[in-house]
Amino acid sequence: MRIGFAGLGVMGGPMARHLVKAGSEVAGYNRSPDKARAWAEVEGGRFAASVAEAAEGADLFVLCVGNDDDVRQVVGEALPALKAGAVIVDHTTTSARVAREMSALCAAQGVAFIDAPVSGGQAGAENGQLSVMAGGDAGALETVRPAVMAYSKAIQHMGPSGSGQLTKMVNQIAIAGVVQGLAEAVHFAQVAGLDTDAAYDAVSKGAAQSWQMDNRWKTAARGEFEFGFAVDWMRKDLGLVLDEARANGARLSLTALVDQFYAEVQAMGGNRWDTSSLKARLKS
Repeated sequence: MRIGFAGLGVMGGPMARHLVKAGSEVAGYNRSPDKARAWAEVEGGRFAASVAEAAEGADLFVLCVGNDDDVRQVVGEALPALKAGAVIVDHTTTSARVAREMSALCAAQGVAFIDAPVSGGQAGAENGQLSVMAGGDAGALETVRPAVMAYSKAIQHMGPSGSGQLTKMVNQIAIAGVVQGLAEAVHFAQVAGLDTDAAYDAVSKGAAQSWQMDNRWKTAARGEFEFGFAVDWMRKDLGLVLDEARANGARLSLTALVDQFYAEVQAMGGNRWDTSSLKARLKS
């Protein structure tokens, strides 16, 4: 399969690498040309100097960029170069609105658009173990499923365009509450004078267990946050969630509160800290 890939950052770079390793011809584009050249040299893909060059003649065009406006720009530049019947898979976390907008734009030109945000973070991308939540035409998704599985452990079709993005919002709502609970639990254990490693061993095998607990408890207890999913990215995602909730009437009191807590972390200089840095707000 001939594939174009736009956005070779900490998520997109490894994802595109897995596509190359799976035997696909991949043309990689990045807003910073030096990053795309380095990716091509190291991974064996083809350097593309523009979005149009990456998309030229592609059966599948994948993007993993920053926000709604980035998606609009990249899709707009890719569409004229794609052949009829191609599929665009967008792994960017965006609003459901822009997913529906891009789907209609692409359909008018004979191209399918799948909104397919992911969960699993940088580690999931590196290890090819991402969870993909997809919205759009089910048939189009099936045609590209084998390629997308090169960097995924699961792909769930959620319904029409925008459904993938709405499902990613569900994911971020759940994470926000869990990480705040984790921060308070670690904080309480420290204030109470408990050995936090022993406390983790005591509670992590029961109902309190979670991915966040298994992967972030000990680092949060040590005040280590220089890694993982950045607070800036989480605030962007929660902004999308809260905008959607205002439109559909969902009541997200806890999510709104945690978003305010992340604003406090940003004010502390923690813009690029991991989301578990909610613990940094709490003085132990």
